[in-house]
Amino acid sequence: MMKKRGRSHNKSSLYQINSNSLGNINEQSALTCSSSSGKFSKARVKSLNFANKNLNSNVVNSSKSRRRVVSDEIIFINKESTSEALIALSAGFPGDWLTDEESEAGVVSIVGGIEQVNYILIRNHIIAKWRENVSNWVTIDMFVDVIPERFSGLLDSAYNYLLYYGYINFGVASPIKDRIPAEPSKGRVIIIGAGLAGLAAARQLMLFGFKVTVLEGRKRAGGRVYTKKMEGRNKVAEADLGGSVLTGTLGNPLGLLARQLSYTLHKVRDECPLYRADGKPVDKDLDQKVESAYNILLDKACKLRQEISQDVSLGAALKTSLECLGDTMNDEEMSLFNWHLANLEFANAGLLSNISLAFWDQDDPYDMGGDHCFLPGGNGRLVQALAENVPIIFEKTVHTIRYGSDGVQVVAGGVVFEGEMALSTVPLGVLKSGSIKFIPELPQRKLDAIKRLGFGLLNKIAMLFPYVFWDANVDTFGHVVNDASCRGEFFLFYNYATVAGGPLLLALVAGEAAHKFEIMPPIDAVTKVLQILKGIYEPQGIEVPLPIQTVFTRWGSDPFSFGSYSNVAVGASGDDYEILAETVGEGRLFFAGEATTRRYPATMHGAFITGLREAAKMAHHASVRTLDLEFGGFSVIFSGERSDLKKQALELREVRGGDDARLNFLSEKLGVKLVGRKGLGSSADSVISSIMAESGKRKSGSSSLTLKSGSEGKWAYTEERRTQGDE
Repeated sequence: MMKKRGRSHNKSSLYQINSNSLGNINEQSALTCSSSSGKFSKARVKSLNFANKNLNSNVVNSSKSRRRVVSDEIIFINKESTSEALIALSAGFPGDWLTDEESEAGVVSIVGGIEQVNYILIRNHIIAKWRENVSNWVTIDMFVDVIPERFSGLLDSAYNYLLYYGYINFGVASPIKDRIPAEPSKGRVIIIGAGLAGLAAARQLMLFGFKVTVLEGRKRAGGRVYTKKMEGRNKVAEADLGGSVLTGTLGNPLGLLARQLSYTLHKVRDECPLYRADGKPVDKDLDQKVESAYNILLDKACKLRQEISQDVSLGAALKTSLECLGDTMNDEEMSLFNWHLANLEFANAGLLSNISLAFWDQDDPYDMGGDHCFLPGGNGRLVQALAENVPIIFEKTVHTIRYGSDGVQVVAGGVVFEGEMALSTVPLGVLKSGSIKFIPELPQRKLDAIKRLGFGLLNKIAMLFPYVFWDANVDTFGHVVNDASCRGEFFLFYNYATVAGGPLLLALVAGEAAHKFEIMPPIDAVTKVLQILKGIYEPQGIEVPLPIQTVFTRWGSDPFSFGSYSNVAVGASGDDYEILAETVGEGRLFFAGEATTRRYPATMHGAFITGLREAAKMAHHASVRTLDLEFGGFSVIFSGERSDLKKQALELREVRGGDDARLNFLSEKLGVKLVGRKGLGSSADSVISSIMAESGKRKSGSSSLTLKSGSEGKWAYTEERRTQGDE
């Protein structure tokens, strides 16, 4: 997308390392037993202690976890702490503080103080070390010589956190791909959608040792990132019909992927000349004057949000501010002003009348730094690298997702796919359409957020010409119209000849014009674009040839997207992005995609980052369901807090005589309350009858043993606080 102020590129094109997830939640329920089929009555929540837990022995090559030693000494690693802090800042970390996610993950025992300072120094050093060569796999052993032994616990904590969340050792470099286990040892996960979010999550989960299946409705990977090969008359070019601009290279994970693949990026040059409706160039002084006035009015409109309702649109506020100018603008100036409004609608993928004044720019503080770039050959090259060796089943349109405590079922193309967890990366437009049925229905909180957020539209027309007749020294140029209702129609052109491999122009259609373009006959669209180009270049004595090939987008009517990218509509806020990201179904159903990050919505790197984020969340939820013991019909998870219950479980395992004897042991020896259903056998029925008869005599606060529905003969044992009569 273009910059909200001025014309240098900002939230580029279609879509934009945020790690909003996983808390350091202390273990609950001291001991949980479930059916051996993996169905749980109550899953414990493990502490995500990165100093004491390795995710996968094949992935985390660290020495044995060591006890943290809190010291009042500030560690000295090298003289580069300032530059390393800046590198960490570019990766999305405060250079001298913890992120909220780090605090919640418990990377240090106490937030604030010397321990935190030392952790940050170590964290920044690890990030900087990997950024030196992102094609390398950084091991924890690389740091043992520079980090004193007394800080080894913090080293473990920082390394495992960065690895787990995808801040280091991610991507498509050979040393990273070689770490993917040949034989997955963990459960099956189903990913819906092979866009950037789905592919990022798939690769991470494969690295973590999961069995991964990706279901994609299209015949290709990439989703809203689509590079189309155009050719004819010995001319070939690659056109990005979806996401096209890498918006900032500092810390951008897609930029790191390009480095791993040795791809050279093309900086989008800042100059963007504008041409009037009659084809004449806009006077530069006038252009600068109107742009300055536009920015002033935008500032004034934004100041209004402190005084008025949150249900006011950005368009309404701008209209009010503009009316204050009275008749001070002539027709040409107003046309220029409308061009900037079209650019603003481009940046937000929506009509200004629908965009929230209060929160339209809530993500601005998180914009990536550095240049905005095109990738020569198209972003499809990144998609191709990410999709390599990922098990994707194409042309599988998902229409039903069932989720519950015992796993997930995803129905696509008449086939039922089962797994322990599922990740939905479908666009917000698909969620809004209701084309996927969730069973049970998604929580009302999430449904409301889906409804509140906006999902806008940007369309393009790509034209391959016999030769370059336009100015090859600029990457963009704009066209100004007199009719305000058509301000977004072919208002901006991308010169792709420098990166596409052939003489290619892309014309962008934004705002109301993008919706009209959906039904515009192709011949009319081509005619209009050629009229614009002829108006600009023929007065200069330059002939405008007919295009060899023309390709149009219709993202709004695409059943796999129903639009282009998200925005904060009137009535919505940045909180809604976070609600969309929330897991449902007791850690069974997860959500990723550009509309699930409040920091980087509507961007390619945002989509990719959410895939890494959800992979970490899924791995965490899987780890808390890992069983410590299995015997007979019992499965056991230990608590780190209650050693007495661990002892009881071990005693239960040693009981001879089968599950009937174990049930008797639980009831008679341990005083456990048993709850079940009929048809379990005479011994079990006898035990249950005894419980019911003696229920009034039981003490409150006892532990309970519960039979899971659908798991005949299998028992779940959970420690819960109860009052008499709750059975």
